[in-house]
Amino acid sequence: MAVNREQSPFGTVLTAMVTPMLADGSVDYPGVGRLAEYLVANGNDGIVVNGTTGEAPTTTDDEKSRILAAVLESVGDAAFVVAGVGTNDTAHSVELARAAQDAGARGLLAVTPYYNKPPQAGILAHFNKLADNVDLPIMLYDIPGRTGTAIEWETLVQLAEHRNIVAVKDAKGDLESVVEVLRRTDLVWYSGDDGLNLPFLSLGGAGFVSVTGHFVAQRLGELATTFWSGDVTKAIEINEALQPVSTGLFRTQGAILTKAALDELGLPAGPMRLPLVDATAEQIAVLRSDLALGAVAGFTA
Repeated sequence: MAVNREQSPFGTVLTAMVTPMLADGSVDYPGVGRLAEYLVANGNDGIVVNGTTGEAPTTTDDEKSRILAAVLESVGDAAFVVAGVGTNDTAHSVELARAAQDAGARGLLAVTPYYNKPPQAGILAHFNKLADNVDLPIMLYDIPGRTGTAIEWETLVQLAEHRNIVAVKDAKGDLESVVEVLRRTDLVWYSGDDGLNLPFLSLGGAGFVSVTGHFVAQRLGELATTFWSGDVTKAIEINEALQPVSTGLFRTQGAILTKAALDELGLPAGPMRLPLVDATAEQIAVLRSDLALGAVAGFTA
């Protein structure tokens, strides 16, 4: 079934935002708000908080609530604020989802339960249970490289029957399965892999949940609108010009180098929480070169 991008409540360009920290490792809540404002002012339709890039595995439930509140207070209705609520405990995910809904989030991002590797029947039951307990649009996050389990396309087709499950963030990259799902459902598809943004658009994607969007959100929006206008040659050129940014940020774990780049620009970021570690001087030197090659403002060769 053809995807209608107007069905999506999430917009086109969303950034999975890092969580700024202070030198002592505590959350920098004013910095959270300032970074959210910066992202919205520089081309983001939406912000995802408390996701992988936001170091959600090492923030407490109270911190997650305060991070979401700081973003909502800073950007209000100027952006689609989506709260990550995925865990490997269904009851805990439901609790986080209800709290995010009560706080004012406009949507939820729910990753596949990780580590315990549930069968497809368990994945189906988990996401349906989550969707039954809230009244917000839910974007499923399929990233088997981290979770250990893929959401099979047949399971996605079944999940699409729930009125609250409306979108997928795809970091799996199985393009054939994307076609199988989109021709059978109204799910709205988002690239969750910056290196595959253009291929996902070509299959009917509605946009991006991006890490590079911290730095190039306006250009990502241009990529989408150019492709949708029919100028495929120009879209390819934009995509190729953006590739060094994706390459640079993912030479190691994405949050590490994203925070390093934000620090270089004087934007809120700060240190990582263990087990993630800060970028080395050598990594930062390569990162500067990569971002300069990708024409990111503030970086020169």
